[in-house]
Amino acid sequence: MTQFIGVAEMAKLVRTIGTEKFLADLAGYIREDFIRWPEFEKMARIASHSKNGVIELMPASDASLYGFKYVNGHPVNTKAGLLTVTAFGVLADVATGYPTLISEMTLLTALRTAATSAMAAVALARKNTHVLALVGTGAQSEFQALAMRALCGIDTVRIYDPDPAAMEKFERNMVGAGFLIVRTASVREAVRGADIVTTATAVKGRAAVVTPDMLAPGMHLNAIGGDCPGKTELHPDVLRLGKVFVEYPPQTRIEGEIQQMDPDFGITELWSVLAGETEGRASAEDITIFDSVGFAIEDFAALRYVRDLVANEAHEMDLIPAVDDPKDLFGALLAGSVTATPDKVELVMVA
Repeated sequence: MTQFIGVAEMAKLVRTIGTEKFLADLAGYIREDFIRWPEFEKMARIASHSKNGVIELMPASDASLYGFKYVNGHPVNTKAGLLTVTAFGVLADVATGYPTLISEMTLLTALRTAATSAMAAVALARKNTHVLALVGTGAQSEFQALAMRALCGIDTVRIYDPDPAAMEKFERNMVGAGFLIVRTASVREAVRGADIVTTATAVKGRAAVVTPDMLAPGMHLNAIGGDCPGKTELHPDVLRLGKVFVEYPPQTRIEGEIQQMDPDFGITELWSVLAGETEGRASAEDITIFDSVGFAIEDFAALRYVRDLVANEAHEMDLIPAVDDPKDLFGALLAGSVTATPDKVELVMVA
């Protein structure tokens, strides 16, 4: 039997479980698959570029399951009232070739991106962290905050976005979430005093949103907005100051922050830290950087998680009100009703 999960069903599933529990449990699945990284058949995503955007395929397989995600990125879509990014995924049985799950991944990718960031922060950030800086407050920022609290204990969020409306949306959607939210007037002000810094901006080209003089010993950075060739968020000297951790080097060297660096620039694969094969943070003074571009094994793990959830929770999903408009899913999940639109949804999905 092939299970189908549409956008409305995914929203109902998340609301059944609870967003923070969903994020925490999803991070556990991702960690499990990172630990068994060598078991996977891996490749960088396959991209087809056109004048209006890009369409990508992201496959991964182990000995028993094959998964892939289709995802697009078309900024021009907003002019027609369409989402910039949409995605779906398939999980199939290797032995028979039969698909066991076909699922929307527009919302699921947003969740797995935040879950992966928090999973990495658990491994790389200092213990007893409390303050998160969010540079860029599109829809992904809200999931980042919830994931960092669920896994790392974050209770204070310092935010900056050049668009005041984006910060207002963040504050509106997070009302009642229990965070101390501090709106700031600059990246420098947002980063000051933070234990963890997540950058998820809409800047184009080789930008230096975060510069070395903003950093303090012991910080952990999640750089997730630079996720394609020619797009970066960190000044190169930030990378030289810190210890850099990546997902899949052949992909990250093309798409990530380290595309700015020489081909032999030293990096550490995150899976090897999680598996106990390589040291991560060596001291409380280290600056650690997770140069995250999003990799297919994270999507594979997300599809596994949804498959298992559906088997366990299908009887309860009928009790959750449906959300019909995919543009309203983020506000619905975070606030319990449809309250906001993901105005920067392109930042959420591609990483």
